[in-house]
Amino acid sequence: MSDQILLVGIHGFGYHGLFEHERTNGQDFYIDLALEVDLRAASMSDSIEDTVSYAEITDLVVIEITTNPVSLIEKLAGRIAERILNSFTKVNSVTVTVHKPQAPVLASLKDIAVQLTRTR
Repeated sequence: MSDQILLVGIHGFGYHGLFEHERTNGQDFYIDLALEVDLRAASMSDSIEDTVSYAEITDLVVIEITTNPVSLIEKLAGRIAERILNSFTKVNSVTVTVHKPQAPVLASLKDIAVQLTRTR
């Protein structure tokens, strides 16, 4: 299937990281999602019942960013993917990219991100 819903740049302020200053001060996180959903029915019916709610998925992601800190963004990405698949049965697979642009590294860089895909 090639149908996808893309949600790009979902922002939240979270306290994820290995270091104490990350857990104390927090930082910005951005999430991109690619949701594989069969959109044939929605493209004909124009009905929300035939797709998934972007608002509900976005809210779920923001909650995951802003609560329950984890050490690794890999864990955060996995938790988001699991919650989406468990909550939205129309989603066949999800690719989650977690961006951590203020990651504590010595080099100057624009972004550090992890990406994972989970399939039903």
